This record gives sequence, C-alpha cells and structure tokens, in this order.
Amino acid sequence: MSSLSARLLVSVSVLMLFFFGVTIVVLDTAFRKAGEQAQEDILDGHLMALLAAAEATDSGILGMPPDMHEPRFGNIGSGLYAEIRDDDSVLVWRSRSALGLEIPIGIVAEDGSHLFGEEALADGTPLQWEFPSGKLKRFVFKVAESLDSFNLQLAKFRRQLFGWFAAVALIMLFLISVVMRRLLRPLRQIETEIGAIEEGQRASLSDEYPTELAGVARNMNLLIDSERARSNRYRHTLDNLAHSLKTPLAAMRALLSDRDHAKFSGRFNEQIDRMDEIVRYQLRKPGASVADNLVLAPVQVAREVNRLVDGLHKVYRDKHPSIDVEIEDDISFRADSGDFLELVGNLLDNACKWCDGRVRITIGSGSVDRAATGGMILVVADDGPGIPEVAAEALLQRGTRLDESTPGHGIGLAIVKDIARAYGGDLTIDKSDLGGAEITVTIPPI
Repeated sequence: MSSLSARLLVSVSVLMLFFFGVTIVVLDTAFRKAGEQAQEDILDGHLMALLAAAEATDSGILGMPPDMHEPRFGNIGSGLYAEIRDDDSVLVWRSRSALGLEIPIGIVAEDGSHLFGEEALADGTPLQWEFPSGKLKRFVFKVAESLDSFNLQLAKFRRQLFGWFAAVALIMLFLISVVMRRLLRPLRQIETEIGAIEEGQRASLSDEYPTELAGVARNMNLLIDSERARSNRYRHTLDNLAHSLKTPLAAMRALLSDRDHAKFSGRFNEQIDRMDEIVRYQLRKPGASVADNLVLAPVQVAREVNRLVDGLHKVYRDKHPSIDVEIEDDISFRADSGDFLELVGNLLDNACKWCDGRVRITIGSGSVDRAATGGMILVVADDGPGIPEVAAEALLQRGTRLDESTPGHGIGLAIVKDIARAYGGDLTIDKSDLGGAEITVTIPPI
C-alpha cells in the first residue's frame, strides 16, 4: 500500500473497529446486567404477592385463592409461572399458567437463603426463577418467568447497537477522510511543485507550508539551489576553459607564422605549459565546493603572493613594474590554494598589464575578532589608465574587454568575481590613489 492517505485510513479504521467493538461489548454487558436485575426485581414482587395470598389452615393445609392478583398466573402459556411444594418436594399448588408444563424442581432453598437463577423447560424454553429468603412453615414457594421476551428485547437492542455504531463509524470515516485530505494537501502541493520544477515551470518550492513541512521545503530549496549552482559552476568552468585557451592558441598561431624567430621554441613551450596549467586547474574546479574549502588548511598568503610577484616580474621583465606588497602579519585565509592563486594571479596580471609602472597589493583579515578566521580583504591598485565607471559592470561579464588589441582572455575579473562569491564575498571596482584602477575583493570570515 503506497498511498499515505490509504495507510492512515486503514490504521484509523482498525483503531475504530477495536474501540467500537470494546464499546459494544461493554454496553451489551451493561444492558444485560440491568435487564437481569430488573427481571429479578419483578420476580421478587410476584413472589411477595404469592406469599401474601397464601393462607395456612390449622390442619396445616395451605390454601390459595382461585384468582391471583396477577392475571398472567391464570392464563395458560403466559410465561409467568408459580408453584408451591412441601418439604418433600411434593407439589402442593401450581398456577393455571403452568398447566401442561413440568417445571424443574431445581435447587431447594435452605432456610434463610434467597436464590435467583435460570433453568430450562423440557422443550428448551429458558426460565428465570426465584426462591424466597426463607420458608413459610414447611412449604417452599417458587416463581418463574420465561426469558423469551427478555431475549427478544436483548436481540433488538443489539441490532440497534450495531446499526447505530455502524452508521457512526461510516460517518466518522468519511469525516476523517475529508480531514486527512485537507491535512495532506501540503504534501500534494510539494509533489505538484516538484513536478513543476522538473518541467522547468518553477525555480523553487514556495514557502507557504505548515511548520512541520517548512524545514523540508527549505532544505529542498537549498538542495535545488546547490545543484543549480553546481550546474552553473560546471558551465562556467567550461566557459572559462574555452576562453582561457583562446589567447594561448592565438599566440601559438602567431608563433607558427613567425618560425624564424630565435625564441620560437621557448615561447611556444611556454604557451603549451600555460595551456596545460589552465586545463588542469579548470577541470579540477567543478568538483570543489565552499564546504570542502572550509576544512582545508589555511593558505600561506605571504609565500604564495611572493611567488606570484616573482613570476610576474619575469613575465613583464620588459616593462619592469614596481610591485609593492603589504600583507598583514599572521593572516589566515582558509581556502583552496588553487582558488587563491587564481584570485590573486588574475588581479596582479591585469594590474601589471595595464599599469604605467607601479602596482600595489594589500591583504588584510578585515576582522578585529581573532576567533573569526578565514576572512580576507584583498586590494590591488595600479597607476594605469583606470577603468571608467560606466565600463566597470561590463568588465565583470565573461568575455568583455576594454581593449581587444591587448592580450588577454576577457574573463579575468569574471573569474575573480565567481571565486569571491563562492566564498560568500564580493568584488568592487574603484579609482586608485595611484591614478589607475583599484579592485577590492572582500571575503567574510567564518
């Protein structure tokens, strides 16, 4: 049974069947006990009337009036019977209603006792009988009544009891099914919205759910956003790879057209090595996530920056840029080392490419709370022409470049922005006090 509604309805039905069954047994027992008690009281009254009507003569003979106060004693087969026996169980008197019947003697009551019980006639007719609480001299009085009427009333009560409980059970099951349908509506809504997400008609689940399902919807949205971000990360990585290989391939094509150049072999191998590094790094990035980065050891910021600066001095040896490095002591930036190198490397490469001769990089934690680690404020400034304010936003888009004649991929700042946002940070572009552009990357601490 796969339906949750069906499971709940069956479970409720079983519980109701058990509860109503116990209730029916209890009510039936109570009704039967009350009926038997009423029957005993009635027989007790008839017995007292019989004792009052009996008259004993001086010779010890017991006399009974020809007509009893209760007319049923005089009607044959009325169901109400009475008899009197002596100490030897010899019949002394029997009511006219018992004509043709043989009432069992049953248990003979002892002096001071009061008995009430059931017997059956020879034809199987059930009787309830009662002995008095004592004897009148040497005579024993006995009154009995047929149980046919009582059993008919009991059977009628049971039929009504089962009928009413069946009707109540059906009404309750209908109402419970309506209530469950209403209560399970949020689950059907989640199913519908997930189907809409799969078909591309929705971006996420709505937030209008009961408290019990709000956490499920929130976690589902987080999962959907995570998978969407992962998909975008793969797409951007492939985009990055395609754009990153564009410039080395163009350079290799230019070198192939200039085979007489003395430095052809070295520069050609340099471009191949650069393409190899780009491919290895970009293909490794899709599997990485911020959650993975947070458990890595802190990056050795000063060491990695100095290595990048040394490499850039060799790359731009013809330009001889002055690169000033200001790094806060004991800074601890927790991230993937490849992300850090990609972040700082792109910014320094752009600064060296566009500067007139001076570049400055400043790195600080940006937090006064030493317990909050992993944050970083990275500022790279240069004395170049700067970035116009109207072009700042466009430069953060992939493939956008201000000068197509200058070598580059056109995705450097876009990559930096993506990496910063992956760590919860952001990137801003301003004018530097050196005269050129100033790019600030802010990554909050953990």
